Amino acid sequence: MRENKERGFTLIEIMLVMIIIGLMAAMIVPRFAGRSEDAKKTAARADIDANLSNALDLYETDNGAYPTTEQGLTALVAAPTSPPLAKNWKGPYLKKKSFKDPWGNPYQYRSPGTHSGDYDLFSMGPDGVEGGGDDIANWDETTTTANTATSSN
Repeated sequence: MRENKERGFTLIEIMLVMIIIGLMAAMIVPRFAGRSEDAKKTAARADIDANLSNALDLYETDNGAYPTTEQGLTALVAAPTSPPLAKNWKGPYLKKKSFKDPWGNPYQYRSPGTHSGDYDLFSMGPDGVEGGGDDIANWDETTTTANTATSSN
């Protein structure tokens, strides 16, 4: 008679491994849970402070003015067809055709700006609603709030 020398894992051994993996995941996952939101905020800040702002500055250098609110950010990828026309348009000033923030909402653009002079450029943040303290903008909200409070006195 032949003896079976093949040996597999018992149910108890498999359960022990699953418990160990579960405990390790319970300790590690909470450390990285907030990192996704931080990464999205950093990406939105980079878009506003660098990518979109630089493209808007190039547009202004070529055309003498920033796109109007009506022309919006699409004026950075296609010459505006509504007045004022950009006679020296040398774009596209950006490769991306979509102007959405990391949460899937469109970046907001106003020119002339009500907060920062030439233009206001901002993301409404994770909640998708303007205001509320989670917006990411090209102006300092604490300074704007302080100036508004000072000017109303």
